[in-house]
Formats: sequence, structure tokens, C-alpha cells
Amino acid sequence: MWGLVLLLLLPMPVFADALVATRLIRATEVVREGDVAVQRGHIAGAATDPVQVVGLEARVAIYPGRPVRLADLGPAAVVERNDSVVMVYRQGGLTILSEGRALGRAALGDMVTVMNIASRQSVQGRVTSFGQVEVGTMTTP
Repeated sequence: MWGLVLLLLLPMPVFADALVATRLIRATEVVREGDVAVQRGHIAGAATDPVQVVGLEARVAIYPGRPVRLADLGPAAVVERNDSVVMVYRQGGLTILSEGRALGRAALGDMVTVMNIASRQSVQGRVTSFGQVEVGTMTTP
């Protein structure tokens, strides 16, 4: 009887699924449905459901058969380095638009350095939509 109680109290291994890459996913590439497969077994830090990773961008190269870790993924960039962007400055009721060039890659909500084409000055701004960066006085989200 005590043996049965001890057996029930011992920690039992938990079996879970983990996602692994089915092909080489290069850094900056967006993960698609066919790029990952479910594998039996628990891998620390690995995603467990394709819904978690599809549409995210790889921050590092993920090799076939290797686990797809959530730490290696992030939101997809909507502004690429050297893209032409619209710089938006808002203060009260005043809105100023200017053309700029992105000096880095960024996803929605990320900060990026932008060079004003007219003045050649570089400023920091937050990406608010595709090709649009809000500069100047900004509130944190």
C-alpha cells in the first residue's frame, strides 16, 4: 500500500511537443506554416504550437531539425535599411511631414534612426506604419 502511495508521489516525466525547423530558416526570414513541424519531446524554450511562430521573423539562422525557440523570433520588420520613409512630427495641433531615409531595420513600434533628406540630420523615431516614422516628442506605448 505504501509503495503505491510513494509511486504516486514521485514526479513523473511530462511529455510535450516542441517545434523544429523543417528547412533552413535564414535570419530576417519570416516563418511560414511549412517551415516548422511538431516533434515529440520537451525542449526548454522551444515553441509548442505553430500558431506561436508563423508570421514572426527569425533573428538568427535556424537549421533543419533544430528547435524553434521563441527567443530567436520577433515581429517582422516593416522598414528596411535605406528605405524611404515619411517622417511625422506632431506637437499639439501641428503636424509636419518630411522625407527621410531609414538607417536600420525595424518592426512596428520599434525605434529606428532616420536621416532627414533635406537637412541630413539623423533623428530617432518610432515606426507607426509601413514607411512611416513618428519623430520628435513621442509618448511611450
